[in-house]
Formats: sequence, structure tokens, C-alpha cells
Amino acid sequence: MAGLGAIAFSAKAIIVKLAYRWEVDAVTLIMYRMLFALPIFLLMVWWATYRQGERKPPLTRRDWLGVAGLGFSGYYLASFLDFAGLQYISASLERLILYLNPTMVLVLGVLLYRRRVSSGQAMGMGISYAGVLLVFGSEVRLEGGDVALGALLVFMSAICYALYLSYSGELVQRLGALRLVGLATSVACVLCLLQFAVLKPMSAAVVALPVIWLSVLNATLCTALPVLLVMMAVERIGASATAQIGMIGPLSTILMGVLILGEPFTVLIAVGTVLVMLGIFVFSRAQGRR
Repeated sequence: MAGLGAIAFSAKAIIVKLAYRWEVDAVTLIMYRMLFALPIFLLMVWWATYRQGERKPPLTRRDWLGVAGLGFSGYYLASFLDFAGLQYISASLERLILYLNPTMVLVLGVLLYRRRVSSGQAMGMGISYAGVLLVFGSEVRLEGGDVALGALLVFMSAICYALYLSYSGELVQRLGALRLVGLATSVACVLCLLQFAVLKPMSAAVVALPVIWLSVLNATLCTALPVLLVMMAVERIGASATAQIGMIGPLSTILMGVLILGEPFTVLIAVGTVLVMLGIFVFSRAQGRR
């Protein structure tokens, strides 16, 4: 479950890159993804609230404000910036940048809660960021200056999701992980639909049929299914083992990028990928010891 969840989630970038070949923009593409995902997330909320015949207590005003804030940062803004960045960079570089997320959570912890960084964590961060810079430099030479804009957008997406993780702890304990994820993602879906309604004419919703099918696939296989698979994996083998198995994600993205999208795979990309995964492994081991 952990491995399939990591691979399915990593396939999101591949599907987005395929959809961009049909001359669709990020606002329209993410609207369709969230439109098809919204019923699934509402069902998730219903299940988390009423499962086993017990109705969970209703949300307070403070809870709703927290859900709205987390949905805006962790799912709406993070998703939109990620989709926008994928217009300029490869799926491989996007996945490696997002894979740095645990280090960003730690940096936010230092800034917000004055947490200390161990030498092992600092070493892991240094190795992983060096790997990303190596892949970034290789892609700039191959694709040009727009890569910097794309990498910046995806990096900002990762920061938004790190903010979500940093502030979600209290609400997770009070509402439960499944209920919180369902509510926050539902908020994000509504925001993406409103964004399209404000920024685009209704005629922009007319897209090529493959874009519709790719969006359905993105909403189900790469959005809802990975959430459920990873949560079930955590229940069975724990968060630590699930996270370690999740390291297959970047490798699967690179492999799919080469085979499906025809993205280049050079020695520098290979070395950079190894450095990123090694750095996150060292970082996670040091964090676990703390």
C-alpha cells in the first residue's frame, strides 16, 4: 500500500505534463482536477464523521477557521503553484523539489517554535539540497531560463505544504486525520472552482477530451487513492516505515518521465537524484533518533 501510494502520487506530475500538451492552462487544468475530486473528498468527510455508527461532534468556529486556512495553504495554493511550475520544469525536478518537504518543515519549526537542528539533520539537508541544485543546473543548461521560474513556483508550493504540516497537528488530534484531509481538500476544491470562475470565461472550460480523461485519472488515481493507501499503510506498518518506502516516489517519477514523456536522463540527473534521496535518508534517520 505504501509503495503503490507513493507511485500513484508521483504519477500526478506525469499526467499534468501530458495534459499540457493539449494547450490547456494551469487554472483550467486544476479546476477540472478538483471538480472531479470534490465528490470523493466529500464522501471521505462523510465516512470520517459517521463511520461505525457514531457521529463526530460538529466543528467549532475555530475549527472551521483552521480548516479554511489549512485548505488554502496546503492544498489550494500548494497545488496551484505546483501545476504552474510544471509548465516550465520536468516532472523529475518537480518531484525532487517536493521531496525536500521534511527539511522545510524543520526550518519552519526552527523559525516558528525555536527547535534545534542536529548535526545529522543539517548534514542530510546539505546533501539533499546539493542534489537538487545539481539537477536544476543540468536542466537549466538543457531547457533555458524558464526553468528557474518553474523551480521557484514548485519550491513555493513545497513551502505552502510545509506550512500545512506545521500547523495541522492540533487539528489532526481534534478532528482526526481522515476528516481533516477531507475537509481541507474540499475547501481547496471550492477555491479552485471559484478561481476559474473569476479568472476565466466559461468558454475556457471547453477543452480537448483527453484533458478531461487525464483530469479524471489525476483526481482518482493520483489524488484520492494515494491518500487512502498511505493512511492504511501507516495503520499497518507505522509512519516511519511508510515514509521510507515512499522514497520510491522520486525514482518512479523519473522512470515514468523518461518512458512516457521522453524526458532526458543524464549522469548529472542520476547523481543529483541519488544525493537527494541519500540526504533525505540521513535527515530522516537523524530526526528519528531525536
